[in-house]
Amino acid sequence: MGHGGTVLTTNTATLSNDRVAMRVTISDMADALGLTKSTVSRALNGYPDISANTRLRVKRMAEKLNYQPLSHAQAIKTGRTRSLGLVLQLSDHDAQRPFLAEFLAGVSAGASTQDYTLTVASADNDNHLIETFRNLLRDGKADGFILPRAMVDDLRVKMFRDANVPFVLYGRQDNDTGCAWFDVRGEDAMHDAVMHLAGLGHRRIALINGGLIYNYAGLRRRGFLSGMAAAGLTSAPEFIVEDAMTTDDGARIGAQLLDMPNRPTAIVCAVDRVALGVYRAAAARGLLIGSDLSVVAYDGIHEGAHAQPPLTTFAVDNREAGHRLATLLIRRVRGEPPEALRETVAATFLERGSTGPVPREADQ
Repeated sequence: MGHGGTVLTTNTATLSNDRVAMRVTISDMADALGLTKSTVSRALNGYPDISANTRLRVKRMAEKLNYQPLSHAQAIKTGRTRSLGLVLQLSDHDAQRPFLAEFLAGVSAGASTQDYTLTVASADNDNHLIETFRNLLRDGKADGFILPRAMVDDLRVKMFRDANVPFVLYGRQDNDTGCAWFDVRGEDAMHDAVMHLAGLGHRRIALINGGLIYNYAGLRRRGFLSGMAAAGLTSAPEFIVEDAMTTDDGARIGAQLLDMPNRPTAIVCAVDRVALGVYRAAAARGLLIGSDLSVVAYDGIHEGAHAQPPLTTFAVDNREAGHRLATLLIRRVRGEPPEALRETVAATFLERGSTGPVPREADQ
């Protein structure tokens, strides 16, 4: 994957010359089904004006006759490439994380179930990101785009709205006009994290929130505050620190919190990597995670499972997220309104060794 380059994968087999000469056509399909060529074509391309029963009949006949569309001719007729676009920003703090492989596998699987392919490009920075999108649009490389990491001020959303190009966000937007999305309810996870800690007797609970450029940060902060209110606890302003995304951020902010005279007995982190930084800060001060200090985080990365003690976290199924995003985008490309294409799911709570009862000497 190069700078702005594209990688196109396809699930359509290449046929030998003699087989191409015998290729089943839409006319053959129409004759076999007793339908018009137009109806068969629209059924194959998922148009919503064709009934589900007719689409199923056409699909089964296509399988029976081993019908394989000529993608170039199909693109000319329908104006579609049957490809979904995704641009990865390599400067993003977690662009190289293992979850990316799972996410891409899910997107690819979701696309292939509908005989779509996936076009992936990369960009180094914000300016290059927009330029890459424009190039893909100009060259007709994709019918629509998946936009990971929904941002507060999202230039990608504005561009695709203005261009009337289908897109689906991995995340939500406050200005939701024209937006379809799939998201995991991180705000519910933060609320539940506080309730879990409060149930263990913790009263001094801090939050280290994620990057403020991302829309999830505001949601997770609100979830934390709602959890504190539900537990009858007061949120000390100095116990809420924003804009942390890396392990180094977690170590630095964790040190600040743990050096306070009346330090928190528990810390909720909006990002797993930040929590692992808090582990470092605690170790440097001779504090044991799970007994002297409780930590709850969000993401479910592999490193958390192998930390000592294993990190209590809210895990996200990124493969399933990729699959759902591809499915929603294909439905959007086929004309469904974005308001009907908004899904959220809960994260999965993994209670491990990083949380425990409040230390007796800290009990209030």
